[in-house]
Amino acid sequence: MSSALEKPQIIAHIQKGLNYTVFDSKWIPCSAKFVCVGNFARGTGVLQVYEVSHGAVVLVKEIEKSKPIKCGTFGATTLQQRYFATGDFDGNLNIWNLEAAEFPVYSVKAHKEIINTIDGVGGLGIGEGAPEIVTGSRDGMVKVWDPRQKNTPVANMQPADGDTKRDCWTVAFGHAYNQQDRCVCAGYDNGDIKLFDLRSMSLRWETNIRNGVCCVEFDRKDISMNKLVATTLEGKFHVFDMRTQHPTKGFASVVEKAYKSTIWQVRHLPQNRDIFMTAGGAGNLHLWKYEYPVQRSKKDSENIDMGVAGTVSLLQNVTISTLPISSLDWSSDKQGLCVCTAFDQTVRVLIATKLNRL
Repeated sequence: MSSALEKPQIIAHIQKGLNYTVFDSKWIPCSAKFVCVGNFARGTGVLQVYEVSHGAVVLVKEIEKSKPIKCGTFGATTLQQRYFATGDFDGNLNIWNLEAAEFPVYSVKAHKEIINTIDGVGGLGIGEGAPEIVTGSRDGMVKVWDPRQKNTPVANMQPADGDTKRDCWTVAFGHAYNQQDRCVCAGYDNGDIKLFDLRSMSLRWETNIRNGVCCVEFDRKDISMNKLVATTLEGKFHVFDMRTQHPTKGFASVVEKAYKSTIWQVRHLPQNRDIFMTAGGAGNLHLWKYEYPVQRSKKDSENIDMGVAGTVSLLQNVTISTLPISSLDWSSDKQGLCVCTAFDQTVRVLIATKLNRL
């Protein structure tokens, strides 16, 4: 580790109080604007667009919706359109043109219960193949949608007959490095992690980390699977090396007990996939770096390849709120710039410094 003077710093650049509970925030691609979504106390949903300007955040647009909005993604849109896909408390998947967001450009009743989580791929030049959106819900279903096809999911991952229905808390796309391959990872309230191969429409791998899985994210969506981070209710996160899958042992992983509280979010730095930030239930942010082992695979006693996990080191940590951090999103345009929201009804624009030296 370099000297303390060379350590990255996490600076709260701007903060703004909001008059609603905010669940998610995302940078609008190729802009100085971001979106916040949530719900008013009266039970309606809200979508706001803010612009960072001269050291302040300025409200550009606010639209009230009939249902609270839980989550959103730009992952399946083009840079020209920059459409925003959202999941709401009533199980609706909507896609909005933020320039004229009174009515959605696409809408489907995707789930019977709240959509907890959403991700997109195939847009913004991220990942090969068709634009697709994945949703995960309290109804136990994980569904993949192509916005060019109306009303019917292109894939539907549900519990097997007789299995207990589990609340799906988090989903993420990965492995979208050519026109054919693509995976979805899903995490559940009972600690299950399931990796679905969309090419073969099969369950490729599953494990249980004995604690509710709050967030999963691949370090990059548009490469052959490399690493996956999964965060949990009781302060641990797991980094899986996804390059070598052993037939019985699965993927190698390193586990870090990082917090005394829930780790609600993990987000990899777009400009360096080995650096990631975790956000905790006590309002704290931790910045980590993953170090690869000398060799990423080895032979087991039966001469079968198995993965070797690396190590993680803490680069910096900071407490910015007294309440849980509900969302976190790095800017893909400006390294070190991020937006996060917390249950103290505040949105913050943060700057992490010196990341280009790591």
